[in-house]
Amino acid sequence: MAEKHVPLKDLRNIGIIAHIDAGKTTTTEGILYRTGLSHKIGLVHEGATTTDWMEQERERGITITSAAVTTFWKNHKINIIDTPGHIDFTAEVERSLRVLDGAVVVFDGKMGVEAQTETVWRQANKYHVPRICFINKINQIGGDFYKSLDSIHRRLSKNALPIHLPIGFEKDICGVVDLIDMKAYTYKDYADHELVIGDIPAELAEKAKNARSMLVEAAVEADDELFERFLDKGEESITVDELKVALRKRVLAGDFYLVTGGDGRGVIVEKVLDLVNDYMPSPLDVGAVWGHDPKSGNEISREPSVDQPLAGLAFKIATDPFVGKLIFVRVYSGKMTAGSYVLNTTTGEKERIGRIVRMHADKREDIEAIEAGDIAAVVGLKDTFTGATLADSAHPIILEAISFPEPPVSIAVEPKSKADQEKMGIALQRLAEEDPTFRVHTDQETGQTIMSGMGELHLDILIDRMKREFKVEANIGEPQVAFRETIKAMAEAQGKHIKQSGGRGQYGDVWVKFEPNEPGKGFEFVDAIKGGVVPQEYRKPVEAGIRETLEGGVIAGYPVVDVKATLFDGSYHDVDSSELAFKLAGSLATREGVKKAKPVLLEPVMRLEVTTPEEFMGDVIGDLNSRRGRIDAMEDLSGGAKLIRAFVPLANMFGYTSDLRSMSQGRAASTMELSQYEEVPPNVATEIIEKRSSK
Repeated sequence: MAEKHVPLKDLRNIGIIAHIDAGKTTTTEGILYRTGLSHKIGLVHEGATTTDWMEQERERGITITSAAVTTFWKNHKINIIDTPGHIDFTAEVERSLRVLDGAVVVFDGKMGVEAQTETVWRQANKYHVPRICFINKINQIGGDFYKSLDSIHRRLSKNALPIHLPIGFEKDICGVVDLIDMKAYTYKDYADHELVIGDIPAELAEKAKNARSMLVEAAVEADDELFERFLDKGEESITVDELKVALRKRVLAGDFYLVTGGDGRGVIVEKVLDLVNDYMPSPLDVGAVWGHDPKSGNEISREPSVDQPLAGLAFKIATDPFVGKLIFVRVYSGKMTAGSYVLNTTTGEKERIGRIVRMHADKREDIEAIEAGDIAAVVGLKDTFTGATLADSAHPIILEAISFPEPPVSIAVEPKSKADQEKMGIALQRLAEEDPTFRVHTDQETGQTIMSGMGELHLDILIDRMKREFKVEANIGEPQVAFRETIKAMAEAQGKHIKQSGGRGQYGDVWVKFEPNEPGKGFEFVDAIKGGVVPQEYRKPVEAGIRETLEGGVIAGYPVVDVKATLFDGSYHDVDSSELAFKLAGSLATREGVKKAKPVLLEPVMRLEVTTPEEFMGDVIGDLNSRRGRIDAMEDLSGGAKLIRAFVPLANMFGYTSDLRSMSQGRAASTMELSQYEEVPPNVATEIIEKRSSK
């Protein structure tokens, strides 16, 4: 089926991002309904939405994976990604923002800015993604456009100005005043098919006039000539078209945000779509993408044009029940055609593009090619994973990959029967391919399979998917914290491995200096051998011995991180030395050296935000103190609620959500994300080490 061709300037790649329950998925549903992709609006609580197509999403009423849909509005093609709001799936937001050009940030009009809103806002800042703000649910009891706008000013940015003002309040909301053309756009019922254009209600005239003046004042800052004219001749001298061009310039700069509001299910989403068309960037606005040449390492760029060599980024992998492995690709330059071969520059392997499908959530339509600037899914790639670059083999380029945090929570999982064992291996491999924040490894001491993820909900859903999609029955252990070890001092140690047992012996002798590395830098090996006291061919095995021993832990069996090891001396035997002997010598030096270098235990510390009614604040704070929490800040929210920010060790946070519910009669809510690893207090560390050694 031939696709409608849209010029690059009319293409939009946008994400819908927000705190959990702000109404992202419902807004996406409203957009699909208005643009004719679906014939009714699916409701999240009924489990009938288009983009939440996984069973787990429909049951829990949350978005877990980013769903990509393509739709058309007023001759513009819009690729929309509905991202998850729950903190455990923050990597989904991260990888979506990496490939999107703009975002619509949805706010719950009853709550304003919430904890996770700040997280996604920070992520959008990190990737310099221009945004527009949609204050949703202002038609519900407690919904208030102006209070929510005030919370955006207080907690996110002062540079957020309304482009529309709501008409009515709570259940009487019936449209918006557009501050660009100064007209009222109204509807009787949210299911109305079109907006009625009319004059601004008299009671809003003054408010609209003032709000427009502020908008014009902000817009002219983008253009010196307009600014001069505005100062000389005033607001009237600026035409509607000039105003729109200037506002677009400000939005695209990434530090100015237009705000609108309404009911995400209703006809008002048409005004959101107009804002996307008018003010969000096209791939041409975003410009060239930079990467490096895999051969020379030099920086190179690709313009968003079909005439340039192919460069695309695989940003998501999904297992589709009908077509198998789907790989979502953003093509930055050139053209990717079904049946052609591309080079995966990350692995160096050539891959064949089987089919290319345009995704409308869980429905799919075959297309012949994806061109520069577009997003679609590819079938048939065998060894391509998240963050891989796909390029023209004659003009290779490696684009910047996507970085993901280390998962802090682990659980042991074992198959219930022999038949489940094989299926579990395949299931875990598939899930790990899809989700870069999910890791699987085997515990060397116990032989158990350990799953690691971003939080309890994350692991819970992965286990649920394993049972349903892969029919694997498994026994699940208690959640465990991913502790780490590191050193605080410098130490030198000798590792000498000598074995004489008739015939040829073994001889390896090394001196290694161990010192702390910068936090987050990981393991670093330095070869400082002068002369040939340790021959060249034995130095790599020494590094391998050190690395393996660090991974297995020294004080409590947890991986040792952020260590710099310098091999500076040693000796060898002409006959008895071997690679194995030097590997064992490296291992012995590590055990000795780490013990002398003041080893400590590190634990993941979470950044926690709790929203609670004032009467429960004392209980919440007392409870956090008992969990070794540090209160960082407290803020007053609207409606007498309080926001508490704290840092708390993850080890003490299992089951916190239900504990918080019971101490606040179900009225407090919390979100948490990994902040950093910190040293465990000595008394707690002793307990952990004793518990670990008794297993």
